[in-house]
Amino acid sequence: MLNIIQPVGEAPPPDELEPIMAELRELRRDLELSENWIFGAGLEEPRESTVVRMREDECVARDGPYVQADECVGGFAVIEAEDRDAALRWAARYAQITGLPIEVRPVSVSP
Repeated sequence: MLNIIQPVGEAPPPDELEPIMAELRELRRDLELSENWIFGAGLEEPRESTVVRMREDECVARDGPYVQADECVGGFAVIEAEDRDAALRWAARYAQITGLPIEVRPVSVSP
């Protein structure tokens, strides 16, 4: 899984964002053509989240993010990679296009 880490706050203006989005569409097409693409999506701002947890026997929901931070996971891509090095190469392309940190984390598959 490739987690795209972005600053919390306003998105760049359209004239800056559109070339980045065009390159990301090209990257996704490359992932699809190589049959490495599984699923991906952007996420809303952390302020749109709700945290649900148990308190004793009661399920409690609280609006807002789990933690307050200057950065958040702004989107993700689940890919299939031959090995860690291959996943890191795909992550490097995301980082080059977006200028943002990309967390590479294996998905745990239960037997």
